[in-house]
Amino acid sequence: MTKMMRAARLHKIGEPFQVDTIPVPEVRPTDVLVEVKAAGVVPNLRNVVTNYPKWFPFLPLPALPAIYGLDSAGVVTQVGSQVRADIKPGDRVYVNPGLSCGSCLACRRGDHINCTAYTFQGYFGFGPGSQQIFEDYPYGGFGQYLTAPASNLVKLPDSISFEQGARFGYLGTSYSALRKAQFAPGQTVLIDGGTGTLGLGAVILALAMGAAKIFATGRNKALLDKLHNLDPTRIVPIALGARPTAEIVMEATGGYGVDVLIEALGPNAAVSTVLDSFNALRRGGKAINIGGVADPIPLEPFPLMCLQKSYIGSLWFTTAEGQDMAAMAHAGTLNLGVFEHERFPLEKVNEALDAIDQRGGGFTNVVIMY
Repeated sequence: MTKMMRAARLHKIGEPFQVDTIPVPEVRPTDVLVEVKAAGVVPNLRNVVTNYPKWFPFLPLPALPAIYGLDSAGVVTQVGSQVRADIKPGDRVYVNPGLSCGSCLACRRGDHINCTAYTFQGYFGFGPGSQQIFEDYPYGGFGQYLTAPASNLVKLPDSISFEQGARFGYLGTSYSALRKAQFAPGQTVLIDGGTGTLGLGAVILALAMGAAKIFATGRNKALLDKLHNLDPTRIVPIALGARPTAEIVMEATGGYGVDVLIEALGPNAAVSTVLDSFNALRRGGKAINIGGVADPIPLEPFPLMCLQKSYIGSLWFTTAEGQDMAAMAHAGTLNLGVFEHERFPLEKVNEALDAIDQRGGGFTNVVIMY
């Protein structure tokens, strides 16, 4: 008899999710079957499932009906016949949803995130090859079970809850950005949008990585105060709109500037805010963009050359970087206790999307629990 499971599926853009009963997926040789315990509700999800194709029409969505759910944490229940060594039933894992074709030039070089068919399982894709990947892996976190390549699993120690594991997507994005900036202990960083979902992750990871000083911008004073209290010695909150960010940073650093800028502002942020923060970078500093500012950013090439500044885009993170974060959290250097979890059963997935609009900045973690 076929084993069945419940899954919240989107049947039509703009309509609510429906909870359906469908067969549990079969496991292919190099895949694993994961029983989902927690699935993060991405803040941008409502925008994707209600405003497409107005929302970045060049980023393909899965064919409907589709199971969404980007960030999933759970327990391995079955492994494929060719899965070896360290992965076994009973393992607690986070599933890195970043999928690539595995055979293009980028993939053969081990550069999977730059695969032209790169796709977020349970979310959206980045190229014409994404639809095939959606068909190969059509199960997201809003279902009781999903299949994934064994190579995409981050093993979670018992010290990391499933709710915390379901936040690894945003954390990993911030961690990979800091690594691309070659951020090192004792350096300084400016995090633009430090109270948001991406920004808070960047703050706690910079703390874990030994930052000497973290400047963090935001508009909500209560959230900035809450952020400051995480480490009053090293975190310097900056209220956007009061004074130019670059002016505040340069005063605090004796005119030197910060080593790294993490740009984590949302789509509606003003371009002038980005340029202001870019001016806070020291000579030779690196700005890493992981945010969603929608308008063109006019950076003048001659000052870039003379000051040797860099502006770099960063999309996602590797499974290896995810495993780094698990190790840091288990060691106690990465503080995952900052998150305030709001838990919803699968049947209330639409209410969970409503809760996203009421969240307390990046501190709130909305999750579907099983």
